[in-house]
Formats: sequence, C-alpha cells, structure tokens
Amino acid sequence: MRKKNLTKQDRRIRRHRRIRAKIYGTAERPRLSVFVSNQHVYAQIINDEIGHTLVSASSLELRNEKLTGKEKAQRVGELIAKRALEKGIKKIVFDRGGFAYKGRVKLLAEAARNNGLEF
Repeated sequence: MRKKNLTKQDRRIRRHRRIRAKIYGTAERPRLSVFVSNQHVYAQIINDEIGHTLVSASSLELRNEKLTGKEKAQRVGELIAKRALEKGIKKIVFDRGGFAYKGRVKLLAEAARNNGLEF
C-alpha cells in the first residue's frame, strides 16, 4: 500500500505534534509558541494547564513599518519578551511549531532571550 503524498504543511504539522507530545507549558514555565507564515510572524505564551494565552505579539502590529521578514521576527521577539516580563514571566519553554530552528524562528528566539526571557 502506498503512502499518501504529504504536503509541506502536513509534514510540518506532523513534526509539531511530535514536539507537542514532549513540550508542555505550566504556570511556572509557560510555552512560547511560534508560527511563521509567508508574510508574518506570530508568537504566544501559553499556559497549557488551563489552556489560556497569557501574552501574544505578531508582526501584524508592525504593519505601518517597512521591515523585512527577519526584522519583523526580531521585533516580535522583543515585543513578546517585554510583554512577558511585564506580566512577571521570566522562564518559558520554546515551541518552534514544527518549523526548523533557523531563519526567522531563530531570530525571534534570540531576540526574546536577549530581552530577558530564559529558555
């Protein structure tokens, strides 16, 4: 029996499910979830115990600025870190969402680290 051809998105979702089986956000250490589309970058800090998003940031907030994709990712990382620190969140677990840890995902993570988040 032949396997159904999987799209790029299907493969990413499978990777994300494998990652999510191991990564879990708690009240002490919530999960920083990242999603990257062709144009935008989104990040949320989530407490999986109660299923609530505690903090979020996205490049949609930066629409009026002329930025490249990598610059958007860095700005979103800075925004999410600033908002998390305001809410008293310092330690998190990083969920790359099935995306490779390079490019915009890596830049977002490094910007969040440089602005005070620990993971």
